[in-house]
Amino acid sequence: MSAPLPASAEFTARCQAAACRVCGAQGLSPVLDLGSMPLSDGFLRPEQLERPLPRYPLEVAFCPDCTLVQILETVPPEELFCRDYPYYASVSSSWVEHCRRSALALIEERGLGANHLVVELASNDGYMLRNFVERGIPVLGIDPAEGPARQAEAAGIPTRVAFFGRELAEELRRDGVRADLVLGNNVLAHVADTNGFVAGIGRILADDGVAVLEMPYLVDLIERREFDTIYHEHLCYFSVSALERLFSRHGLHLVQVDRIPTHGGSLRVRVSPRQPEARPGVEALLAAERRAGVDQAGYYQGFARTVEGVRSELLALLRRLRGEGKRVAAYGAAAKGTILLNYLGLDRRTIEYAVDKNPHKQGKLIPGAGIPIASPDRLRTDRPDYLLLLPWNLRQEVLAQQQEFLASGGRFIIPLPRPYVVGPNAVRGGAA
Repeated sequence: MSAPLPASAEFTARCQAAACRVCGAQGLSPVLDLGSMPLSDGFLRPEQLERPLPRYPLEVAFCPDCTLVQILETVPPEELFCRDYPYYASVSSSWVEHCRRSALALIEERGLGANHLVVELASNDGYMLRNFVERGIPVLGIDPAEGPARQAEAAGIPTRVAFFGRELAEELRRDGVRADLVLGNNVLAHVADTNGFVAGIGRILADDGVAVLEMPYLVDLIERREFDTIYHEHLCYFSVSALERLFSRHGLHLVQVDRIPTHGGSLRVRVSPRQPEARPGVEALLAAERRAGVDQAGYYQGFARTVEGVRSELLALLRRLRGEGKRVAAYGAAAKGTILLNYLGLDRRTIEYAVDKNPHKQGKLIPGAGIPIASPDRLRTDRPDYLLLLPWNLRQEVLAQQQEFLASGGRFIIPLPRPYVVGPNAVRGGAA
């Protein structure tokens, strides 16, 4: 990794004064300061463009006591998830297929049927629970975002519009809810009360139940330079070491860990109230993290300079293309795209517009950048020379969908782990 980029005195002081979200220890170590950022999913209607845009510090720190990497700022969850929340999981066909395969494997492995209960936390539009419903398995979805939750209910998936935590878990337990399987895809990092969320899982799990959770893997984020996955919805960034400590605080055992490729590199973990005899993958990953120093502050010291290098490379590529008279648009108004565009200081002068399949984003503007979002249909009548791929984690899915654009001479700019261009031939290192 690159040599350390010294943290400012002000950032260091804020880290030293902050308390860890999980263990409460003070004296965190600075990792990365991305500056003041808008909310990544705070897409704007055109008439809102003239209003002051709320921005919040986006600073990342490491806890030497419990090894958790976390952001310092907590934006109220109601502001993040309850106001016209635009994320509908079913928009991504590759993600839906990933979850379908996972659900079918769990049904077979756990022998689930009509006498069992599956609870999903952050169930969104029912993209995963529908696989259980189709096989007659009782389910309950819990999600605070009313739009996606109502869509799930319309599809026949019982859904409670609420934030999950200790209080709701106690209420559900009093009502007799004991889940044979608890699911949570990419939600643990979003929770302001991490301890209450994990304690709640323990309260609703049956004695022989299991929770299966997925979350982006911190090691992949650092080693693949995925700084744009850091935003205000993602409060925590988990290593296996940090997960082990978190679950053990609440009497739960990390029984299995698998590395999976989703979202630029993730973990799928299984958690149980019962002590396991063996822990597939857990001990090996813990040992690998210790060897790499993931549980030490020094592992993160060069990350800020690495991120700065990505910014310089991508800006240089975009400046060269614009200097050659090339037109550049963006594909996919992903949450991570908001961070990337704002960190690079890009707006409509460089990126003319963005296209996205999600109709809930179309007609709006990317916060901070002011870039308008249209349907991908626009590419049939207006062909920019380059598309900056903001959801780079869906690279294969998007390139497969956009064969017509590529065949006509269009090219994609893949920003991470370092900028490169994909056209009729893939050319790395920023060459077009």
